[in-house]
Amino acid sequence: MSFVVIYDACVLYPAPLRDFLMRLALTGLFRARWTKQIHGEWTRSVIEKRPDLEGALERTVKLMDQAVPDALITGHEPFIEQLHLPDPDDRHVLAAAIVGGAQLIITFNLRDFPETALAPYGIEAVHPDTFAVQQFDLNEARVIEAARKHRHSLRNPPKSADEYLDTLAANGLVVTADRLRTFAETL
Repeated sequence: MSFVVIYDACVLYPAPLRDFLMRLALTGLFRARWTKQIHGEWTRSVIEKRPDLEGALERTVKLMDQAVPDALITGHEPFIEQLHLPDPDDRHVLAAAIVGGAQLIITFNLRDFPETALAPYGIEAVHPDTFAVQQFDLNEARVIEAARKHRHSLRNPPKSADEYLDTLAANGLVVTADRLRTFAETL
């Protein structure tokens, strides 16, 4: 599979969005990738609000790295200083995308990844909702199955299909949730 995406830290926290994106990564429609720095960013954000989760997050990071083969990008660090973005703290994400052969950076922070900075590398920044809808358009059945598996994995507390879709929408996947509502009976 040659289509590669980088998950920015902002889409890996909160947990419902991360879990859905991880389920999508397991569909085989694309290769999801990230770095230890990206893991560090999203886990620090969680720990700031929930220090009691630190140990659990270490396990989550390990499970993510194991679940998606070859997801962890290394060797991008030498390129960081050469890149220019509105927020210099985001340069490591672009460097990882370049080294990792990504076509997309999945992020809420679209302004931090302007087209003029990404285009020379053949990379685009895409909102996670737009990305999920694109995957839905490519293979509706796989996305529905990913959502079904995700919802059925929720046990504490379990969620009805409507509650699950409301959670996705509340986490930025408004159009995706709307598209999935048509298939609520199968979720």
